Amino acid sequence: MATLLLAPGIGTDLQRIRDHLVTHEATDVDVRVQEIIEALRILTRHPLIGRPSGLRQRELVIGRGTRGYVARYAYDMGDDLVVVTALRAQREAGFRV
Repeated sequence: MATLLLAPGIGTDLQRIRDHLVTHEATDVDVRVQEIIEALRILTRHPLIGRPSGLRQRELVIGRGTRGYVARYAYDMGDDLVVVTALRAQREAGFRV
């Protein structure tokens, strides 16, 4: 089973998503954030499940529609390590740099 590591910026990404949900009066905000975190855990068992995205990067699509998010990550087969580097809503334009 691969080790899952969240880059420091993921906390900021999750807070941005949470703030957006609160601003738009979404229901179950904490549950929705927890669902994102739980979805990332699948990468420990299936690190190649995400679609290829650029050099050494992959993207995991989580949910759909207004509950849709994309996690960008890298997988190192040698160390069996998954590093999630960015997270955004599917409808959000691009990843932060």
